[in-house]
Amino acid sequence: MSSSSIESLSPQVGDLVNVVVETPGGSRNKFMYDEETGLFRLHKILPMGSAFPFDFGFVPGTRADDGDPLDVLVLGDEPTFTGCHVTVRAIGVLEARQTEKGRTIRNDRLLGVPEGKKIRPHARSIRDLPASLLDQIEHFFVSYNRYEGRDFRILRRSGPRTARALLARARRAVAALPAGRFPSVDPSRG
Repeated sequence: MSSSSIESLSPQVGDLVNVVVETPGGSRNKFMYDEETGLFRLHKILPMGSAFPFDFGFVPGTRADDGDPLDVLVLGDEPTFTGCHVTVRAIGVLEARQTEKGRTIRNDRLLGVPEGKKIRPHARSIRDLPASLLDQIEHFFVSYNRYEGRDFRILRRSGPRTARALLARARRAVAALPAGRFPSVDPSRG
């Protein structure tokens, strides 16, 4: 997949959100999209016993408060693959604060479920998910960041309305960039 095909994806299609998977669920390998080459590169390997609980990716054409495209955890039944384009319904967001080297930023995680003509989501809102599943997802992000030397705190679990507002804000942030500029992906990001 070339960078031009990723850049050409609209963040939203009606009520649904386009996501590009960087790291498949179940993987210890953390991949990152490299804007300059249009390829995905191996960024790091998670420690033994750690793996992404679900597919992890980003919404193209967005810019979150941390300066990167908006992060999304795709709550699918099976993992996909790096570079896969998945259309999801945003069902909520884990609002989070991350501190590293004395600098604190928001680093929210959008939660989405795959949806399409032949794929019907198992949830329409974060409230439809078992609390134990959300606890495990939060534990993963807290532990992953602690291992990286960052303090990651979940501020709250919010539903689809907050997810849509976060997406709209991330789209406006890109609109403020010079024309044709894809939001930069910081190579040092977690």
